[in-house]
Amino acid sequence: MQGKKLPVGIDDFEKLRREEFYYIDKTDFIRDLLNNWGEVNLFTRPRRFGKTLNMSMLKCFFEIGADETLFDGLAISQETALWERHMGKYPVIFISLKGVDGLNFEEAYGALRRIIRAEVLRLKFLVKSERATEDDKRPFERFLKERETKDDMLESLKMLSYLLFQHYGQKAILLIDEYDVPLDKAFQHGYYEEMVLLLRGLFGQALKTNEFLQFAVLTGCLRISKESIFTGLNNFKVLSVTDARFDEHFGFVEREVIRLLKDYQLENHLPEIKEWYDGYRFGDVNIYCPWDVISYADCLSADPHAEPEAFWINTSGNDLVKRFIDKADKTTQSEIERLIAGEAIEKAIRLDLTYNEIDASISNLWSVLFTSGYLTQTGRAANGFYKLMIPNREVFVLQIQEWFKKTTLADSTRINRFCAAFLAGDASTIQDMLHDYLWDSISVRDAAVRTHMKENFYHGLMLGLLWSQGTWLIQSNAETGEGYSDISVSTPDRMGIVIELKYANDGNLEAACEEKKYAVGLQRQGMKQIIRYGIAFREKECRVVMA
Repeated sequence: MQGKKLPVGIDDFEKLRREEFYYIDKTDFIRDLLNNWGEVNLFTRPRRFGKTLNMSMLKCFFEIGADETLFDGLAISQETALWERHMGKYPVIFISLKGVDGLNFEEAYGALRRIIRAEVLRLKFLVKSERATEDDKRPFERFLKERETKDDMLESLKMLSYLLFQHYGQKAILLIDEYDVPLDKAFQHGYYEEMVLLLRGLFGQALKTNEFLQFAVLTGCLRISKESIFTGLNNFKVLSVTDARFDEHFGFVEREVIRLLKDYQLENHLPEIKEWYDGYRFGDVNIYCPWDVISYADCLSADPHAEPEAFWINTSGNDLVKRFIDKADKTTQSEIERLIAGEAIEKAIRLDLTYNEIDASISNLWSVLFTSGYLTQTGRAANGFYKLMIPNREVFVLQIQEWFKKTTLADSTRINRFCAAFLAGDASTIQDMLHDYLWDSISVRDAAVRTHMKENFYHGLMLGLLWSQGTWLIQSNAETGEGYSDISVSTPDRMGIVIELKYANDGNLEAACEEKKYAVGLQRQGMKQIIRYGIAFREKECRVVMA
């Protein structure tokens, strides 16, 4: 098993199986879908939780002419009755809208045209079908010649399902992956209403009163209100992160993570993988982020000493978090601080929004952070409220950095004085000002988190403060000679700073300040002077010493 490649970034089921990548069997999704499907099924999950791979798997299973060997040894092959009735029995239309982007509506519309045209080209055998009339095939031919009209675009998915029904005598299955990406991009770039009208027309034709459709499956991050793009659609079945149905089919449950680590002889890394990448709750089960687990296991396979990284966070611009923090009032700031300190907060969650509503109320932004994976739920409170918290260390680190960039850098005079004290060797001023930041900027409720999480909290605070100096090179956990320093700084005039941080769990700030000799690396970089600091924290107290 260890010889199999780990599928970092592979979301094509056929490629994954043919080229023998490692695969955690999710084909029970097919069984559960067939046993419990609606005419239109929408699955909402955060990005990088296996939506596209599952959709590709559905195509490979249902499509006429499917290769049965792709499913050899997988769970669905044991479901004899379902297998014989449904395997390779349907025409399939499959489009992914993740590439519908553009700085204006015309660019986005062009991207959508290319996606629809690519699916038309994949099904180009229909142009020669003797079971469809020439009149029926004319819109299809206009796509092939790149002469399609806007009406052709709006009717394209229904047109394809009709031609496939005529050709095969069997209703089609429609798969639409990342259906909400065009709306997200349109909202960011200012052409949201135009995109709503376009998708309303496209989806309305394909999903409402389409007698040539067996069923449809859509995936996305957010559940967009029916009143936005699914007007009049009454055959709609939504399965969100709060739904117990299908809860194990997106992301990895712990037994799957343990099996993967065992297959690659990485079992001893389960604790840090759990700390960094576990913590999500879909329905009634705890879920690991699969993108993170696979990415980190791949790194460990090459380097047994590799440290966990924020793989999931780094695949996005995190615009939602930035928008949320920009809108934070005093009450919201206090709630963010509670989340950072490891507490849960109770919030009403809306699972159906339009993008126009996101900025209307800060409560809507809590809902977006929850449905997009930046927060998770630990249970329901009274009156339909959810208990929300930061899921794991990966998101925890991001929240700290964004929060402190926002709250501590507003006063540039103060922050510049604080950073100048490091260059001046003024430990007393550093300590006094840091003490003021702890009291003025945060309300540290750290009793509920583990010691290493407490140290991470203060580490994030220090990085947020030092990053204000745009000309400084700031390195976190960098090798600097005899080990790894918590923070090292290089300035343009060749001044070096080494900072070691500790949490004084026993209350002894003085002992915790002992600074290690990690300056060798900076000396090799040609620093003309290196200043070393040890900083200890406990709740809102701190102690700073200079070596």
